[in-house]
Amino acid sequence: MDLPVMPPVKPMLAKSVRKIPPGMQYEAKWDGFRAIVHRDGTELVIGSRTGKPLTRYFPELAAALLERLPERCVVDGEIVIAHEGRLDFDRLTERIHPADSRVRTLAERTPASFVAFDLLALGDSALLDAPLADRRALLTEALRGVRPPVHLAPATTDRELAEEWFERYEGAGLDGIVAKPLDLPYRPDARLMFKIKHERTADVVVAGYRLHKSGPVVGSLLLGLYDGTGTLQHVGVCAAFSMKRRAELVEELEPLRMDPADGHPWAEWARESAHEAARLPGAQSRWTGKKDLSWLALRPERVVEVAYDHMEGDRFRHTAQFRRWRPDREPADCVYAQLEEPVRYDLAEVLSAP
Repeated sequence: MDLPVMPPVKPMLAKSVRKIPPGMQYEAKWDGFRAIVHRDGTELVIGSRTGKPLTRYFPELAAALLERLPERCVVDGEIVIAHEGRLDFDRLTERIHPADSRVRTLAERTPASFVAFDLLALGDSALLDAPLADRRALLTEALRGVRPPVHLAPATTDRELAEEWFERYEGAGLDGIVAKPLDLPYRPDARLMFKIKHERTADVVVAGYRLHKSGPVVGSLLLGLYDGTGTLQHVGVCAAFSMKRRAELVEELEPLRMDPADGHPWAEWARESAHEAARLPGAQSRWTGKKDLSWLALRPERVVEVAYDHMEGDRFRHTAQFRRWRPDREPADCVYAQLEEPVRYDLAEVLSAP
């Protein structure tokens, strides 16, 4: 492979803002795997956000990209999987599997798509220093008439349309809106774009915590909601505390400690078979590998209000943000029914937008 921009390349990133800024290019924020694709003739590398190759996990996509991308190019985009008209991150994470046979089975059962939204190189030209407006024009021309599973990401400079997308597209599983200055060069690993995400609040039960990697202070609080059967389900974590607050939380939560955890709703997490049926706080993931995910059980008696952007199935898609303790709320009232559900919207309509 001999391209003007060689792998690995870390993608340009976005910082969070509360409102959609004026005078920019606007795109949907895709909830998938960020990927930079290098193609040089018959050679193809799909690189992850961290620069690690993803090519082997998406064989059907590699074949489509070789067929549909320009002969020599470097394209930034997102790998997504759709299910019943919505993005499905769970099905996407299933692809990160060590067994090639399993990967190929899933490729047939739930094929992935690639949504292209930036162009880093074309032919013999590196485009990192070109303004976004020029890169977008070249990308649009290069992918004119492209066919699924490769898509050109819809984009607009109309802020009012971007506001409509922000409200509508969440129902298709999208994360929000990304705003990009039109004169912006491509700067790998720099947060020069802007992301605007949905934020909602929920009252949840604190049922445990993990220790911080730095020592015996709280790293993250483990959160739960009661389902229709009265079972407390693990729905995610909240974190991002100052070190002073992490230490305070250990003392504050000490009266609730359960050691051993007998009788705790998640006491069976240590049994490997339990992880096959439910997402429990002690489970290993494909992303954390051998990372220590042990936790300390608390009596599920305290309620906290957290902010979250959206749900992925029955859990928070991203880390929730601590807002305040709710001593006025009973844990039994912390149920899924309180969560706001966006109006469903078909992903195919998103991809067919201007």
